[in-house]
This record gives sequence, structure tokens and C-alpha cells, in this order.
Amino acid sequence: MALDWDLIGTGDSEALLRPRDIYAGLASRPWPYLRHEQGEVLDKWFDRREQRDVVIKQNTGGGKTAVGLLIAQSTLNENIGKAVYLTPDNYLAKQVRQEAARLNIATTDDPYDPVFLAAEAVLVTNYQKLINGRSAFGVVGDGREPVELGIVIVDDAHAALARTEDQFRLRVPAGHEAYARLLDLFAPYLHHQSANAWAELEDKDPTALAPIPFWAWADKRDEVLKILRPHRTERDFEFVWPLLAEVLHLCTATATSMAIEIRPSCPPIDRITSFVRARRRVYLTATLADDSALVTDFGADPGLVARPVTPGSAADLGERMILAPVALNPDLDDEAVRVLARQFAEGDQDGDGVPETEPVNVVVLVPGERAAAAWTGHAHRIWRVGDLETGVKELQAGHVGLVVLVNKYDGVNLPADACRLLVLDGIPRPLDAVERREAVALADSTVRLAREIQRIEQGMGRGVRDGEDYCAVLLMGAKLATAIHDARHLALFSPATRAQLKLSRDIAGQIKGEGLNSVRQALRACLGRVPQWRERSRRALAEVRYAEHGTVRPEAVALREAFDLAATGRAPAAAARVQKAVNALGESDKALRGWLREQKAAYLHLTDPPAAQQALAGALNDNTFVLRSVNGAAPLRLKAAAGQSRAAAEFLASRYTDGTSLRLGVQALFEDVVWGEEERSDDAEAAWQSLGAHLGFSSTRPEKLYGKGPDNLWALTAARQAVIELKTGCTTDTIAKKDMDQLGGSVRWLNDHNAEVEALPVMVHPNRVSDAKATAVPSMRVVTPALFDKLKEAVTRYATALAASPDRWADEQAIREQLAHHGLTGDRLFTNYAEPARTP
Repeated sequence: MALDWDLIGTGDSEALLRPRDIYAGLASRPWPYLRHEQGEVLDKWFDRREQRDVVIKQNTGGGKTAVGLLIAQSTLNENIGKAVYLTPDNYLAKQVRQEAARLNIATTDDPYDPVFLAAEAVLVTNYQKLINGRSAFGVVGDGREPVELGIVIVDDAHAALARTEDQFRLRVPAGHEAYARLLDLFAPYLHHQSANAWAELEDKDPTALAPIPFWAWADKRDEVLKILRPHRTERDFEFVWPLLAEVLHLCTATATSMAIEIRPSCPPIDRITSFVRARRRVYLTATLADDSALVTDFGADPGLVARPVTPGSAADLGERMILAPVALNPDLDDEAVRVLARQFAEGDQDGDGVPETEPVNVVVLVPGERAAAAWTGHAHRIWRVGDLETGVKELQAGHVGLVVLVNKYDGVNLPADACRLLVLDGIPRPLDAVERREAVALADSTVRLAREIQRIEQGMGRGVRDGEDYCAVLLMGAKLATAIHDARHLALFSPATRAQLKLSRDIAGQIKGEGLNSVRQALRACLGRVPQWRERSRRALAEVRYAEHGTVRPEAVALREAFDLAATGRAPAAAARVQKAVNALGESDKALRGWLREQKAAYLHLTDPPAAQQALAGALNDNTFVLRSVNGAAPLRLKAAAGQSRAAAEFLASRYTDGTSLRLGVQALFEDVVWGEEERSDDAEAAWQSLGAHLGFSSTRPEKLYGKGPDNLWALTAARQAVIELKTGCTTDTIAKKDMDQLGGSVRWLNDHNAEVEALPVMVHPNRVSDAKATAVPSMRVVTPALFDKLKEAVTRYATALAASPDRWADEQAIREQLAHHGLTGDRLFTNYAEPARTP
């Protein structure tokens, strides 16, 4: 008689609850045992499973997917309720379902599937399926009963944050009728904030960025509703409108030439009832060093977020050698690094033109199309987001060569031979309007710095996927080099990455100042599995531990709590909550303090408009890039430094601790001035202001500060100031009439506010020839690309000379000599590095 196995061993046995036991009970296991680190975090989670918010941190490649799936199955077995596993995109959701199949865990991708609704299978889908205004799980006010969930697993939580914020952003495109009506409604307020920004909007300038003042937005709430509500069922609106309609007055609205973007300071996540009421919420993350965003974006409990679940050791990270060629030798150019990367992809590791080793897959991460274009002559493949699934399979299947991935710094797994050399060529820039404004206002704040480091660490994690994997990493450009050199940056990396960076710095110290051959030698030690390297690498991680407590910034908690108070009609309490955070900051971060005080003013305005304007005036004292009050701010006269060389010495001494930092800092300035790329104009303006300070000039950005005046103003001497307009993004062959008129207007602005100084009109433009319809501003000078390169060379030599010996950059006499030698003094700079405009 055949045995009926369905009747054997199933009697009164209870379902397994411990994730470890669930894995041990599998008839066919993908691995004989769970990794030690996986077992540790699963046991710790099980002990804390009744806590609603649990953050699980493991190094990249630590097996988080299996951990998340086993936790989901444990919850199903415990009859807690339905289980949802969220991923950043469909590509990764498919990977998770494949992993679940190996673990014999039932999954579905359909939220209406009976096996999911019966809590018999895990729903694996992307974030957008749950978090949108027409969510299949129900949204407050849509008349549907929300789907009760037992657990939500948020995979790649760092990637989830950006996508969640995007789901709560309403974008009214420039071609939409509502765009023009909103611009008309707020035209006077936008013009008051910045006449120049308003002119750029009218000209459809791609760089235009104009925040709508919070008082105007709140006061005209009814008119805004009348303009937007009729379109609520249209494609551009339907998935966002139900999430924002009730908090529209609490949103920030920013106009660009492409769209008007409307988004709240914190996502009103309570509109997604299923997520908010879920019995358990688990966040899986590798590189989220700052966990504050889990509080602001998901409404997670800050006390629970600050107590992450981690393995006992952080040594589960694969081997990485991380080098930044420009930090080793600032004279190494990017093209030489590209050639090296191609040679390694072809097996020519010594660069003699003859392959002597097995070729390897080299993967290059770039932030956009412009950076990708620089690799065109070297790449075997250039893949974009739509190509990833096919492309990654190709890499995992065998040798492809040098592959460029455009704007994909997370969610790509490249284990083992899929990637042996990883190159980061830049990091993504802020794309939406609010982020662009934050990038200006919080440029020097740790908040912005932490976000950049997170993106870098995400990118560096693509090439090692488990503790036995290995990969070499090259960082291109001065900004990335600074990130692994400067102490302030280094402190923001995860403990394991910091340990690897320290080891890599020991290597860098031996080859500093040498050429690419030394870089090749170091890379070959890593890729060739040299025993000494392997031993040092493992030893560097052996004693590394995860941080016991997560970082949850107090001001982030305050912003979440304040928004929730305001959303329930308690605006004064919201303002008081933000003020408490401001008080706690003290003098530690004035830029952030001013930014928070603007938020406080926005809440105050809802019940006390005069007090709001008073608070905003105080915010300006801390951060000159916040909104200007109704009465505006009188421009302050720019005074020249008592002595150029003394001012330069004081600035450089306060900013740089060693010569390498000085050289990298100067190089990074020039990297931010990109010709022919209009979206980089803010970067270019900030770089020019900083360049002035590096040379000992008092320098400001009047247009950003007051809404009028030039992009940059440099006090060259007590009697002369350079009025500088930057047009680095222009692609025209001549200086257009509007640009010439803008320069002339800026000169008049200076004359009106400081008639005692002589204005020197300066334009940074790709061509010095004025348009036939334009009238050149008298005595104006033009910095063309050729002269800009000449200036770059001079400033670089100035910095190199000062960096040659310790603390020489703080020596006033040495600086005076170098400024004079390179023609960078106030009386000579724009004579040497600019030329007169020419009529056609």
C-alpha cells in the first residue's frame, strides 16, 4: 500500500514560529545552515517581535532578503495577520520572489489574491502599490475598508525613503492649465521674493527655482483648491491628490520652469491606514547611518528606531579596497582612470597593451547622461534603469567588460565575478525643487552631508554581496575623494566601511604622490587575492561592531511631531514644538536652525501672521537663504577685508586641516563649474562665492540673499567690487540681450546700495561676443572657458604651493607671495583672467 504522507507527522503539531526553526524545517534548504549573522538578527527580532517598529541593520550582502522573508513567514505562522514585503521596484520584487521560492515560502504579487487575503502567502510588491492615493489597501476617505496587515517588511529602507517622498509630491506640469493659473495667482509674491527668479520663470529658464511664500500659500488655500481640485482624477493628480488634499495648506510649493511642485514637510503617512495600523513594521537597511528619515517619512517610533537589531559583529562585509586616485595624486586626470578601468576589464592590469590576466567585469556608476557620455569610448555597455534586469543577468552569467550604469546607486546586486572593479564617477544631484532649495540653504549642514554619504555608501555596496565576496572600488573626482579623507565625512560612514577606509588609507599613504602604476599595483593585490591583503582585510573587520544605537536627530522627531500637530489643527503647539528643537540646537548648526525657524514661522502664520513674520526675520539672522519676510531685508553693504592675504589665511586655516584637504577642496570648487549644463547653475554660483573666499575676498550671493542683484559680488578692494553674473549653462554663440541687461541691472543695484565703490561688471559666459541686439555694459569683462581654465590652473598652483608644507596655508606672508605670483590679487585678477566683451 502506498503511504499517504499528508497523514504522517501532521497530527497536533503546531506551526513553527521561530524563523531559525522555520529554516531548519525546510525539506530542501538553499544553504546547509543560515549564516551566523542571519541567525543572530532573527533571534533578536523574535524576542522583540511585539514591538511595532523594528530596524534591522546588516552590511550589504548580509542576507537581509532571507531574513525578511523568514520574519514574514513567522508572522503568518503565528496568525498575527497578512504579510507584505515591499521593495523599491518590480525588478527587486521579482528577485525577492525568486529567493522565497528557494526558501519554500509562498508568495504572490497580487494584493487581491485569495492566498494573500487568507494570510497563507506573503505579498511581495513595490512601495508604490501600498503607498499611493488609490492604494489597493485603502486610503482614508475613499469609502473602502482598509486591509488589516499583520506585518509590513520594508526592504532597502534607504531606497524606500526617496520613493515614499515622491509618492506624496504633487507635480503640476508646466503644460497644464493649472500651472499658469497658479503662477498668475502667486506672481506678486514670487516677484517680491526674487525679481530675477520670476524673470527666469517667465523666460522658461531650466534653472529657475522660486519658492511660493508659506503665508501666500496658506492665505490663498481656497483659490488653490478651486484651481487644483477639478483635475483630481487626471493622471498627473489621481495618485497623489487623496494623500495631500487635507493638508494642502501645510505643504511647501515651489515653482520651476518645468512644474510647480507641492509637497508636505513630512509625508501624511496616516492616510495609508493599512500601513499605520500594521501590527508589525520591520525596516531592513544596510547603509542608513542616519535613521531620522524613518521617523519623518514613515512615522516610526523614534525610541524603537534608535534601538536597531544588528548581528553581534560587523565583520560580515566582503573585502573592499577603496581608493581615490585624485587624493593620491591631484595631477592624475579622469581620462587616465577611465583608460585604467577599460584595461582591467580586458585583463591588461599592468597597462602594457597585452592582457596577462583573466578579464574582469568593471561596473561604473554615474549620476546622469553627461557623466555617461565621458565613458562612451571606453564602455562595452551603457545601461539605464530599463535595461537593468537583462544587463545584471548578463553580468552575473559571465564576462561582459566595462559596464556603465546610469543613475542607479541602490538596488543592484553584483556578486562575485559580476563586478570585481567598481568605479563611482560622481553622485546623484538633488532633482526635485524642494531638494534643490535645501541644497542651497543647508549646504554646510551635517543633514545634507549625511545624505551625500549615504548615497556614496549605497553605491560602494553594489560590488560585495556577502562576507566571502571581494571588490576593488575607485572613487573619481575631488568631492568623492574628500568624502573618504575628511574627518567630518568619515564619521558618517557605517563602522565596517570606516574600518575598510582606514585600511585603504594605509595603502594610500604608501603610494601617495605616485602615478597610476602604483594604483594598478594596489588594485592587483586586491583582485589577485594576495595573502597579505586578505589577512589585513579580514583583521580590519574582525573587531568591528555595529553601533548599539541608531541616529535619530532630535529636530527630525520635532518636525514629525509638529506636522502631526498642525495636521490636526494645533498650529500653535506645532510652532512651539519646532522652537523647542531650535533651542536644543543652540549655536551648533546655524544653517539648520534658521531652516527650522522658517518652518516654525509657517505654523505660526496659521494663527498669528505678525508673529510669523517676526520669527522669519529671526530665521534670516541664522540662515540668509530662507524666505524673505513680507517687509523684505535691506541689503547689507559688503565690506572688503582689511587685507586680502590675511583674510585668505584666516579662511583657509579655519577650513582645512592638511594640505591634501586644501588641494581637494580647491579642485572640488572647479568641478562644480560645469559648462553647458544649466541645471548646475546653483552649484556654479556657490563655487564662485567660495572661490572668492579662498582668495581672500569678501564674497556673497546677493540674488539668493535679497532676490535682486548679481549672482556673486566680490569686494576686490575697499574701493572696487566685482559684479559677477554666471552664465555657465548657456549654449549660445553670443551674449544674449537679456543676459547683458541683467548684468547692467546688477551694476545699477550695486550703485544704488553702495555708491561709494566702483563696480567692475564681470560675466562668466562661453563666448565674449555680444548679440547684435545687445549693448555691452561699459568696462565689462568676460571669463570664457579658455580663461576659466587659465584661472583654474593658477588657483590650483596657488593651492599646491600652500599645501607643500604644514600650515603654510595659514601663513599670511606665504599667501601674499603666491597671490602676487599667480596674478590673483584684487587689482589684477580680472585683468589676467577675463577679457573685454566684443561687438559682432
